[in-house]
Amino acid sequence: MNKIPSHIAIIMDGNGRWAKERGLKRTMGHAEKIIKDADDLGVKYLTVYAFSTENWSRPEDEISLLMQLLDKYLRKCEKMSIKHNFRARVIGDRTALSDSLNRVIDSLEETSRDFTGLNLLIAINYGGRNEIVRGIRKISKRIQSGEITPGDIDEKCLSDALDTADVPDPDLVIRTRGEQRLSNFLLWQLAYAEMYFTDVYWPDFDRGQLEKAIEFYGSRDRKFGNVAEDKI
Repeated sequence: MNKIPSHIAIIMDGNGRWAKERGLKRTMGHAEKIIKDADDLGVKYLTVYAFSTENWSRPEDEISLLMQLLDKYLRKCEKMSIKHNFRARVIGDRTALSDSLNRVIDSLEETSRDFTGLNLLIAINYGGRNEIVRGIRKISKRIQSGEITPGDIDEKCLSDALDTADVPDPDLVIRTRGEQRLSNFLLWQLAYAEMYFTDVYWPDFDRGQLEKAIEFYGSRDRKFGNVAEDKI
């Protein structure tokens, strides 16, 4: 692997089905291992899709279970951040989350704020369209206050209003379980990301699978919209 993506985004798909097929309880614990693996391989930023704005349409008992899993996962992340020196943040609309879960998030972010290793972003109650709408609202308030004018709005202005304002766009997005769509994930930020889809279920996505995804990334010729002139 001679080319390591600075920022990898992962749509962690297949957790529930994997557990159901094996008669096991659903878990998010596997994500902890990938954090360490990504850090070891030289990845600087890792964004994982944990709970989308659309997930609220699921049955109440499933949502309750997912919230419990998130609470447990975030607490483990805080301990891991201390051990492995990584900074963790949550992106998404936190207003719909419970006070108790928000306290856990606050504790995680405060504990890891000054750590200098890998940057972990956890998307909870996140939707790409929702994020853009919230960003536009922020910009509208700046216009209303006279801080900026409509003519000042450009791509950087909108990027700075998003949850990922100080984070470089992902170089590589990975989706497990064979689905080939973005599912409202980082719609603005993934404009030029390389996309890697695998049939492997998320709990089976180990370091070897991550290395395969990175090797795929290394084989790509990233032109960012530029096309070299054809030579006759």
